[in-house]
Amino acid sequence: MTTDSFDFTDSNQQVQVVSGNKSMTFSVIKPEIVQVFQDYGKSTHSYAVEGNKSVDTKYAVAKDGDVITIKTDALTVKVDPQLHVDVYDANNHPLVVHYDGQRESINQNIDAAHKKIVRSEGHEVAAVDEASHAYYEVLNQLDDDEQFYGLGGKTGFLNKRGYEYDNWNTDEPRPHIESFTHLYKSIPILFGIKQGHPYGLFFDNTYRSHFDLGKESSKYYVYAADDGNLNYYILGGDTLKDVVADYTYLTGVVPLPQRWMLGYQQSRWGYSMDQSRVEEIVDKFEQYHLPLEAVHFDIDYMKGYRVFTWDTDKFADPKAFLTSLRKRGVRVIPILDPGVKQDDDYEIYQEGLKKGYFAKNKDGSVYINRVWPGKSAFPDFGNPDVRKWWGKHCKFLLDNGAAGIWTDMNEPATFDGDMPDDVVMTDEDQPSTAKMMHNVYGHNMAKATYNGIKNATGKRPYVITRAAYAGTQKYSTVWTGDNQSLWHHLQMSIPQLCNLGMSGFSYAGTDIGGFSADTTPELLTRWIEAALFSPLFRNHSALQVRNQEPWVFGKHVLDIYRKFLNLRYRFIPYLYDCFHNETQDGLPVMRALVLNYPDDRTVRNMNDEYMVGDDVLVAPIVQQGQTARAVYLPKGQWIALDTGVEYAGQTTILANVPLDKLPIFIKKNTLLPWGQEVEHISDQPDKTMTFRLFGDAATYTHYQDDGVDFNYQNGEYNEYTVTVSTSGDCSVDLTHHGYDGQYKTVNVQLNDQLVTFKYDDKTAKYVAEK
Repeated sequence: MTTDSFDFTDSNQQVQVVSGNKSMTFSVIKPEIVQVFQDYGKSTHSYAVEGNKSVDTKYAVAKDGDVITIKTDALTVKVDPQLHVDVYDANNHPLVVHYDGQRESINQNIDAAHKKIVRSEGHEVAAVDEASHAYYEVLNQLDDDEQFYGLGGKTGFLNKRGYEYDNWNTDEPRPHIESFTHLYKSIPILFGIKQGHPYGLFFDNTYRSHFDLGKESSKYYVYAADDGNLNYYILGGDTLKDVVADYTYLTGVVPLPQRWMLGYQQSRWGYSMDQSRVEEIVDKFEQYHLPLEAVHFDIDYMKGYRVFTWDTDKFADPKAFLTSLRKRGVRVIPILDPGVKQDDDYEIYQEGLKKGYFAKNKDGSVYINRVWPGKSAFPDFGNPDVRKWWGKHCKFLLDNGAAGIWTDMNEPATFDGDMPDDVVMTDEDQPSTAKMMHNVYGHNMAKATYNGIKNATGKRPYVITRAAYAGTQKYSTVWTGDNQSLWHHLQMSIPQLCNLGMSGFSYAGTDIGGFSADTTPELLTRWIEAALFSPLFRNHSALQVRNQEPWVFGKHVLDIYRKFLNLRYRFIPYLYDCFHNETQDGLPVMRALVLNYPDDRTVRNMNDEYMVGDDVLVAPIVQQGQTARAVYLPKGQWIALDTGVEYAGQTTILANVPLDKLPIFIKKNTLLPWGQEVEHISDQPDKTMTFRLFGDAATYTHYQDDGVDFNYQNGEYNEYTVTVSTSGDCSVDLTHHGYDGQYKTVNVQLNDQLVTFKYDDKTAKYVAEK
């Protein structure tokens, strides 16, 4: 190809590179973000990136022979006549370099006859020979020193190098293992570290897609899709934190939750079969003085599993019952599935049918499949009118006292085979099919539910979803799905939640104790410890398995469980601060150590430790029978929470960890807000707050608002700066005063004394007591 047919045009931060009869468009979003787009004639609507994210950016474009270069202050993008894309950082370190060679089969020595035999026996054979069926693929060189993170809540280890993954939301009832390529969520964001230099690639395509991250060959990694436009974002930055922040800048941050949402929640499929069973659960939490914020109702509260109904044979007066629980400090979170029962006498079905709100077959008839209610129709959530309709009906549950809504089965899961790709759905205002809309079905259901709650209550909505796409974090918390009471599921929960956090989902959790199978006293205890800082803090189990409430295994387990619930509540003000920070910087609350210490090679594959914000390190026991473990402490000085012993960083220590212990370390010279031990989080503002010093001196910025509504967005919040100098002098300054709920008393716990400050209404200052 001659350079005459290879050129570019440049207008308004969009550079179109033309090579022969092909073209590719590069959009400079900001210095650290460049979008790469190649039009295949498919929908260009993004469900992940909402609104115009472009900012005025200095950049330069030049052609030099067979290379067109687009350069910002942070990234250099080079394009050749074959439209291969290479990316370098500001210091010219290679980040993404295309691969010119051929793909290689893992099983090159297997002939066609043997492949047939092996597959007939149910074994897998690498499908590289079928790669030509991919709609398109992007191949990049794989460096010997390259690690991969992100991809949402995929199974397996923290570092995704050497594995392959699919993006296709699927309800998977089998025990989740590391060879599973996909589960309930499709979050196609890949973070890389190459020779110590970070980058990100976000492939915004809702169709089925595939990543091979060096499983097939150590020479390259692959992204391939079945359909859609080639549409991805290059993310740069000086640190891995910068790159993660670029991604959440594009797809959105988790909105600030209500404060009570960070407390403990209890759930079980079957609680809502009987009002007396719910009362018994709440009674026992009170009897054993266990903190509790919410009980979750699974599908049994509904009348014949019909959404937006309540079975009054089980709950004669749902509103009165939920009101009575609320007076006791406990909220109720009912479930909603998307399947609407096919029933001529059912108002929701008839309304949806009349308005044409359900997904359809190619012949125009309503698509029907079986789920819990039996034969059911499925709302076409890609249609904005359907989302508004669904959101308005959410008011029914809220009016009956629900404090939030848990959405499930929204992959969508079906009983009579998967929903065919050609089922007709809507892509906003355009006709589409399930082939495109499948991976955003749960996303759109969550968005509809979030807006319905917000419009009905004015409070920060509490929505939980099982299925999700990139950007769903703006509307919903997530859990990792139907795990099991297995040790390897406890082990996997840490890398799953850490990768979800890097992928935008800061508010995430697992089913503590495991959903399916039968937990044991040791497993349940180690799980509540390991999940202590998991933002979504919910114990959930299936109908047919052993009960796993805190008291089931006797006094010893109960006492340990209570101890760690109380400790969680001590940390809720810190967690709330972390969530406020996340709304500002886009960084997760629960973090892989590699996010905070990307230059430390020791933590790049660390699966059994995590951090909370920048200052708290947690090293749970995740092996059956283990009562001691090695704990790696990264750079700095660290103080053990339980003993106050100080340890040097970049060392490994041996921690003694009997069943009632959890190794927690605080970075030296840190102040932490220290909440009260309470059984329910009050709707009223706390009158007192305590800050604990770990080390010799520190400064801490603390955030406070009413913990409920959106008034903080109008400046109704308080910000405090608490300082302790090396000489022991303390100060508390109310640096922003927009919320009339300021603390009357602030305690600062030093190593050898407690300093108490009182708020002076006249001067609006905190004065230390003599």
